[in-house]
Amino acid sequence: MAEGILLESETARIAEPCTVVIPCYNEATRLRVDAYEAFLRSEISHGVRLLFVNDGSRDRTLAVVEGVRERFPERVSLFDQQPNRGKAEAVRQGMLQAIAEGQSAVTGFWDADLATPLEEIRKFLDLMAVRPELHLVLGARVRLLGHQIHRQPLRHYLGRCFATAVSVLLHLPVYDTQCGAKLFRITPELRQVLAEPFHSRWIFDVEILARYLAFHHGDSRELVAEMYEYPLPEWSDVQGSKVRATDFFRAFGELATIYRRHLAK
Repeated sequence: MAEGILLESETARIAEPCTVVIPCYNEATRLRVDAYEAFLRSEISHGVRLLFVNDGSRDRTLAVVEGVRERFPERVSLFDQQPNRGKAEAVRQGMLQAIAEGQSAVTGFWDADLATPLEEIRKFLDLMAVRPELHLVLGARVRLLGHQIHRQPLRHYLGRCFATAVSVLLHLPVYDTQCGAKLFRITPELRQVLAEPFHSRWIFDVEILARYLAFHHGDSRELVAEMYEYPLPEWSDVQGSKVRATDFFRAFGELATIYRRHLAK
C-alpha cells in the first residue's frame, strides 16, 4: 500500500467530512456537468460536499450549477456572489460558509474546469485521515514518469520561476503554489487566515501561506510539518483559462506586497 493511501473501505470509515468550494465565473461552457455528477454518484465521493460559488457570472453559469444542485440537493450547495468580486473573494466566502455550516472538518477549493480530476479529492482526504498533523494538502503539478501533466510550455517555465521566487522569499520549500487543488483542515488558524479579504488578486494562494507563516512568527519549519504537497498523477490545461502569461509578471509585484504586509520584520 502506498504511503498515506488507504483502501477505499478503510477511507470511507475514517475520512473526515469535507466541503470543497468550486469558484465559478462565466464557466457555463466549460463546466463538465457529466464529470461532476459521475463523481457525486461514485463511492469515492463519500463524505464530500460541493459548494459552488457563482462569482457574478454574466453567462448561464448560475443556471447550470442550479441544475446540478437540484439533482443532488444533499451533496451540492450554491452561493451566488453578486456582483463579481474575483476568485480570491469567491474562494474566501465559500470556505467561510463551509466553516459556518459546521458540517465539515475539512474544506478547500478546486478549479471549476477540473484540470485536476475530482477523484483526487479522495486521495487528499486519505492523507489527512492517516496523518492528523497535516493541516494543508496542496496539489503539485510535477512532471514525473507515469504522471499525465499537460501544461503549456510558457506557463510551465514562468510558473517554475515564480514558484522558486515564492520558495526563496517565504523560506518555504514549496514546489507549486498556484495549482487550483487545495484542502485545509478547519482549525482556529484557518479561521484567522480567512478573517479578512485577501489583498492579492492574482496570487491569493501565496497570501494564504504567508498568513499561516505569520501565525508561526515566520518560522517555516513549524508550517512545513503541517503541509503536504501531493504530486498529481493527472492535470491538464483546459482551453479558455482566464490566466494569461502577463498575469505572472503582475504576480511578482503582489508577492512583494504580501511579504511586506505579512512577513517583513
